[in-house]
Amino acid sequence: MVPNPKFKQVFVLSTAMLSFISFWKAASIVLCDFGSSAYYAGGIAMNAFGPAFPWFIMVVMLFSGLMLGVYTESCIMFVRGGVYVVVREAMGKVMAKLSVSALIFDYTLTGPISSVTAGLYVGSLLENLLPLLHINWHVPGHAFAVIFAVLVTAYFWRENIRGIEESADNNVKIISFVAVVAVILIAWSGVTLYSRGFTLPPFKPVFTTQALGWTVNFPWLRTAGFIGLIMAFGHSILALSGLETLAQVYREIEDPKVENLKKTVVTIFFFSVFFTGLLTFVSALIIPGDLIAGKYADNLLSGLAIQLSGPYWARLFMQVAVVISGALMLVGAVNTSFVGSNGVLNRVADDGILHDWFRHLHKRYGTTHRLINLVAITQILIIIISGGNIFLLGEAYAFGVLTSMTFNTASMIILRFKHRDEEREWMFPFNIRIDNVYVPVGMMAVLMILLAATGMNMLTKKVATIGGVLFTMTFFSIFHVSEKLNEEKARLYAPDEDNDEKMNLRREVDIHTVVPELTKARRVLVPVRNPNNLVHLAQVLETVEDEDTDIIVLSAKIAKGIQSGGESMSDEDKEVFSAVVLLAEKYGKTVKPIFVFSNDPFYSMAQVAQAAKVDEIVMGVSGSTGAEIQLERLAMAWGMLKKTDAAGKPVLAKVVWEGRQMTYQLS
Repeated sequence: MVPNPKFKQVFVLSTAMLSFISFWKAASIVLCDFGSSAYYAGGIAMNAFGPAFPWFIMVVMLFSGLMLGVYTESCIMFVRGGVYVVVREAMGKVMAKLSVSALIFDYTLTGPISSVTAGLYVGSLLENLLPLLHINWHVPGHAFAVIFAVLVTAYFWRENIRGIEESADNNVKIISFVAVVAVILIAWSGVTLYSRGFTLPPFKPVFTTQALGWTVNFPWLRTAGFIGLIMAFGHSILALSGLETLAQVYREIEDPKVENLKKTVVTIFFFSVFFTGLLTFVSALIIPGDLIAGKYADNLLSGLAIQLSGPYWARLFMQVAVVISGALMLVGAVNTSFVGSNGVLNRVADDGILHDWFRHLHKRYGTTHRLINLVAITQILIIIISGGNIFLLGEAYAFGVLTSMTFNTASMIILRFKHRDEEREWMFPFNIRIDNVYVPVGMMAVLMILLAATGMNMLTKKVATIGGVLFTMTFFSIFHVSEKLNEEKARLYAPDEDNDEKMNLRREVDIHTVVPELTKARRVLVPVRNPNNLVHLAQVLETVEDEDTDIIVLSAKIAKGIQSGGESMSDEDKEVFSAVVLLAEKYGKTVKPIFVFSNDPFYSMAQVAQAAKVDEIVMGVSGSTGAEIQLERLAMAWGMLKKTDAAGKPVLAKVVWEGRQMTYQLS
């Protein structure tokens, strides 16, 4: 007789319980960040190089299709990727730390530029509405925008401290509303252009002194045609902000992941071309140039609504719709900046390059509040220092956008040669096969464009370059020092008990407290122990339907004296769960990982299976005992538990290995 088989503690890994989403919801999340640039990119480009700006915004939107292709290949290679993992794999930790430092600059600036732009749009609307209400108050545009931006940032700081999450459903609602407003705006613009006629804007950029930066000392640079085009492209590149969000959201795309990723990318591309590209272009055709450079420089689409043909009340109503849609998208981008920054910083902390002090959990809400505080303080300082100058914010924003995209693209090229034998489900087009290497000619061409734009931006944007380099090097130093301190700590101390918190483990007294969380019609129990032997889990993930099946992944560790309650997971146990999470993300299926200490793993399987009323138990084959012995031991444990627990429905037990399986009916 085996001693008391019950276990006193259950650990539930909440980080793996992802809610997988459709391609349209995934596209909506990315577009709430990526699409927000439509509200400010045109005005910034106009003030940089004049009336030619709509051509270059459209070119950047078309170029986004190429960048989406690069991100598609990198996402497929690294489920939990993003620029940090991609660059680390290709160039090592030093370059990865540098690239993620620039990415944090990108994410951090998303908040200020979005909140300030929203404030400028709201201020512009108030300028038109207040006189109708007989309120004689001139809205101080930039000061109002700064106050508005600080309040919005403070609100989302508080919400993220409390643990707010991005809602895919909310993003769908926002994008749907924005799409309706955009369609009406484009249709109305078409009627206006038909009745008024139009002249296409010039293609040659004419740069302002502010936009030339250090190149004012080299007149030949701005007179050369091709160099001028690269300069204009660099001043428009901030319209690509937010593409890195695709790498973060890919892990949550439902099965089949690759096909749904492709649909997501196509949706993002066409929406962006018509929304950002086309609306910016028609704005240049309808709004007089002096108003674009002046009154509507900070609120281009709001100006488009007011400049349409028709009665003033109708145009004002259209402006209200534009401002509401813009505020929703822009304010949502502020939350994305918090969620994205916090997510990236936690991701690099997992790799040991961020000190544990930053990852301290809030006593009440359990969030990494120090990281959120750091992001919020930085954003508020940027808002105040900028004084609501959207041109300055946009120039700085382009630094982070270009740097992270350049690192990501260069790394993908290196990985083509470094991982030449690795099969890829999709590759960026235009490749030449030499032996067993697909030389990425197309991706190399994209990298050349990015390098040219990056170099030109550093020459033309003095404040942005200085600020971006200082910010990047500051975070790089934090990462570097943190890594050294963590290495020293690892040498001096054994792993502490807080490691469970870093994996977001939740302790429960008994398995019966977890059962109510299982709400689907069918339930499958998948015991795991070896991270290199998950063939059975892969088969379950391939065959079950996520909509109607709960997949319970159980890891039982043999331990004595389990009633003491002092156990903690080892690194080997965490490695198992890391492999489970990656596999679940790969197949786009939700799993419920549970870890227990027990004096016999088969009793744990039987107890969990009976408590959860599962339909199947699917085990991997054990090399030391074999499938037949495994089923025999499970049947013995099942029968012994039935003597004390109420009998349940028949359960099918399986042992699965490569190309074979053995089954047994438990009743």
